[in-house]
Amino acid sequence: MSLDASLFPPTAPPARSVAPGLYLVATPIGNLRDMTLRALDVLAAADLVLAEDTRVTAKLLTAYGLRAKLERCDDHASARAAEIAVERLKAGEVVALVSDAGTPLVSDPGYVVARAAIAEGLPVHPVPGASSLLAALCLAGQPADRVLFAGFLPPKSGARKTMLEELRTGRQTLVFFESGPRLKDSLTDMAEVLGDRPAAVTRELTKLYEEAVRGTLSDLAADPRCDAPKGEIVVVVGPGEAEVASAPDADAALTEAMTRLPPGEAAAEVSKALNLPRKPLYKRALEMQGR
Repeated sequence: MSLDASLFPPTAPPARSVAPGLYLVATPIGNLRDMTLRALDVLAAADLVLAEDTRVTAKLLTAYGLRAKLERCDDHASARAAEIAVERLKAGEVVALVSDAGTPLVSDPGYVVARAAIAEGLPVHPVPGASSLLAALCLAGQPADRVLFAGFLPPKSGARKTMLEELRTGRQTLVFFESGPRLKDSLTDMAEVLGDRPAAVTRELTKLYEEAVRGTLSDLAADPRCDAPKGEIVVVVGPGEAEVASAPDADAALTEAMTRLPPGEAAAEVSKALNLPRKPLYKRALEMQGR
């Protein structure tokens, strides 16, 4: 299907032909103007579109004057969708994969389809565009040079705290997806386990009521704006302070390491493990050996 040229400015790059393959197509997370020209090219050319919710995708296609054959690809249908996709790709067709909003495969059942195509050696292409993860990072005001995306936390507090404990010692910004009803409890658990780090709660990204609430985790947990808000929510938590190992901890680590290694190698191992300078550790290792 060809696209209506009036949708684009006269200076827009011309439409490109689309080669057979699986295309992972990012779609708007709220603002329909965030659709890319390449995404429209692919969806117009697609022989099949795999969609998390076909009703949502049908509305999206209608907004751009497009029609396509749709197949469901949610948690319950991803295995079947993967079989269909591989069959169509082997026949030399263009298959597009979209989620309800944003970039496919990010906390999304489409992962099964992409893995199946890759396993068969079939062509797979990303069509980048809107992403709530990246939009939230831009808005949060937290470091974005080292980032760990942790997806959705478990709904029960005990399991949630266990997962947060696994993330506690990392020195990177953390990004979570969360639902409105669980947000306050999640922020409370984050503050307890991660410490009172700076953070931001972002919601309704790119939409009319886009909002970013910033503060420490404990402040956000007590903020009325974070008590069961509506809309899609992304929480960005800044990195924690580096923990400095105590002298007894360093001695204990050296003692254990020197049962296996000479002093120099033991000091190097402990230096890396505890993020401590090597030279003082080597000197201490020699002292502990009585040299």
